[in-house]
Amino acid sequence: MEKINITLPDGTQREVEKGATALDVAKSISEGLARNVLAAKVNGEVWDATRPLTEDTTLTLLTWNDDEGKSTMWHSSAHLMAEALEALYPGIKLGIGPPIENGFYYDVDFGEQSFSSDDFPKIEKKMLELAREKNEYIRKAVSKADAVTYFEEKGDEYKLDLIKDLEDGSITFYTQGNFTDLCRGPHIPNTGFIKAIKLMNTAGAYWRGDENSKQLTRIYGITFPKQKELSEYLERLEEAKKRDHRKLGKELELFTFSERVGQGLPLWLPKGAALRDRLERFLKAAQKKAGYDPVITPHIAQKELYECSGHYAKYGEDSFRPITTPHEGEEFMLKPMNCPHHCEIFKSSPHSYKDLPIRYAEFGTVYRYEQSGELHGLTRVRGFTQDDAHIFCTPDQVKEEFVKVIDLVLYIFKTLDFQDFTAQVSLRDPENPDKYIGSTENWDKAENAIKEAAAEKGLKTVVEYGEAAFYGPKLDFMVRDAIGRQWQLGTIQVDYNLPERFELEYTGADNQKHRPVMIHRAPFGSMERFIAVLIEHCAGKFPLWLMAEQVAILPISEKYNEGAEALSKVLNNSDIRALVDNRNEKIGRKIRDTELKKIPYMIIYGEKEHESGELSIRKQGEGDVGSMDTKAFIELIQNEVNSQIGEFE
Repeated sequence: MEKINITLPDGTQREVEKGATALDVAKSISEGLARNVLAAKVNGEVWDATRPLTEDTTLTLLTWNDDEGKSTMWHSSAHLMAEALEALYPGIKLGIGPPIENGFYYDVDFGEQSFSSDDFPKIEKKMLELAREKNEYIRKAVSKADAVTYFEEKGDEYKLDLIKDLEDGSITFYTQGNFTDLCRGPHIPNTGFIKAIKLMNTAGAYWRGDENSKQLTRIYGITFPKQKELSEYLERLEEAKKRDHRKLGKELELFTFSERVGQGLPLWLPKGAALRDRLERFLKAAQKKAGYDPVITPHIAQKELYECSGHYAKYGEDSFRPITTPHEGEEFMLKPMNCPHHCEIFKSSPHSYKDLPIRYAEFGTVYRYEQSGELHGLTRVRGFTQDDAHIFCTPDQVKEEFVKVIDLVLYIFKTLDFQDFTAQVSLRDPENPDKYIGSTENWDKAENAIKEAAAEKGLKTVVEYGEAAFYGPKLDFMVRDAIGRQWQLGTIQVDYNLPERFELEYTGADNQKHRPVMIHRAPFGSMERFIAVLIEHCAGKFPLWLMAEQVAILPISEKYNEGAEALSKVLNNSDIRALVDNRNEKIGRKIRDTELKKIPYMIIYGEKEHESGELSIRKQGEGDVGSMDTKAFIELIQNEVNSQIGEFE
């Protein structure tokens, strides 16, 4: 038999017979491993673990611990749900059934048959029954003519509509049990991997997103290889509801929205504006130490600026329409990005290599016309402020600047208690070099600089080939919050494109003109999205230094209101944000209300405190923590704040 070589992620190689599968390779390593393999990455492409390997291959075995493994199982679960639906509702027609970030969905035309979420339990029961049959997912290549014939006989116009766009020779069917679907795959080896099932909700969905087409029923679900994992997921969902930044933002009086102002345009209330201001001042102080120069640019610019940068071509469809003026042919746009403006600032004066690196920083507001259906609280808005900065440097300075930006990002994460994160190193696709601009030499330098910088800082990294932007490689920080959800917070990107488009130059040591390299960085990303994630991460209980109100003074009766007010002035003069709850309420009610507001510290103020000067202190969520004088309490608060913020070196 002809042999082929398999290269595993650790660089080891195995020789197997041509036609062996990834599952065969897994079995040769360990039977235990083989029992957990859901799919395989073959030369960078995700395949069925049971698909024959016919040439020398780089192979990664994918399990439930891999995102691609989860996605493959959820794709297969959509097919399993479709099989259950066909058994329970004969004659239905099926649209598409892809995996999504958490689970899967399938679009279904029930015709005249009634269906509601009340039917979920019987569908889940049928899915589990079918899963226990351990039916294999079998891949079969079919001709376009045979595919058309199959779905014409089935009377499924939705699949026929999909087939129209497919090329003959590229069409595959997948079959498990009594169900066959048009699908490119991949799928798990058999249905037996699916052990726990929960259908989540339904929604209406127009076929192909066309409002003139028929509305189908979209059924969402999720599956797991263990019942325990499903239970934990549902618990996290309940916790996520409690932490929803839209709910907490309203309760904590941070932001609001107005239909008259417009969808996706948040209004920051005084407490929210103060929170933003504290975050901005925190980063500005660190940036000043890191050698950034603040700049300010307008909210609009002439359309030709964004045509020059390429942003009009990229974001034109997602931008607000151009603003015309009385001057014929003059058009302005709300800015979709800050970087073209910073390029113009750099270009406004000549630069020598001795001037570099130059670092411009701006909290700049940008605008994108997101579709109304995609707007979501602060995480998806139409106007948002980026903590943007652009570093103009020589190619030899890229690594050093990368390390410095990583230091800044790590400082922010530590201060705000984001402890669980991974850095994604996004590099070129080695098979498609024509997709990228810039010289191979510069790309090699930049990619090596990013990898070396990440290694030097000891970052936990994943490398993704083909995920670089066309203008340069990048580093994205993927953060898990307190309940395990992953968010992208912070990005650092190398750019050869804009310096070229704007013809940026500096004079080198050789007295010749050279193009600078441009580094984009935004540790927060956008203030709106970052604050939304922060609210949900800490459930609205911000670090002491960020809290709108750090101390609540609770007089036990009106008799002590004046003394409480005097104490609040002393605290506020020491930069401690204190308020007095002088309502005519019982002290128990005041304590409960203060707990709900998540104010970190309470001072119970009565006769003893008024006479002795000793303060009775309560801490949010902990209760009484003892008594101390005013000076000691001020030191307690200041020390806690200083320990949280620390110093950026």
